[in-house]
Amino acid sequence: MKKIAILNGPNLDRLGKREPEIYGHTTLADLEASLRAEFAATTSLDFFQSNHEGALIDKIAALADAKFDGIVINGAALTHTSVALRDALAGAHLPTVEVHISNIYKREEFRHTSLTAPVSLAVISGLGLEGYFAAVRFLLKR
Repeated sequence: MKKIAILNGPNLDRLGKREPEIYGHTTLADLEASLRAEFAATTSLDFFQSNHEGALIDKIAALADAKFDGIVINGAALTHTSVALRDALAGAHLPTVEVHISNIYKREEFRHTSLTAPVSLAVISGLGLEGYFAAVRFLLKR
């Protein structure tokens, strides 16, 4: 059974409450439950969310040491600002798919640049929460 981590960055703990016109009404707990239900037979999913850059970086290192099979990451605002997050992903040598709930290219210009995309196998943007499911499916086929 493959082991895939789902990492969520700053403010994603506020899903369902924060800007529902952009991110919807589904909570992070609802998303996690749906992903577990969908993939329980094919993969072991590990979920982690933090509003702190260092905690995400520590988690990525731990996933690499535990020999996970892949990472789905929504780095949120850190996607656009964190060289440290980018370096952690690059150094982990794990297949990674970057996910964004909204279409970052339809939003503010500063969101159009992703520092983590160049070290990811793929980027999914604008599919809503379905992007997480697509990312897991993609990693399961690798």
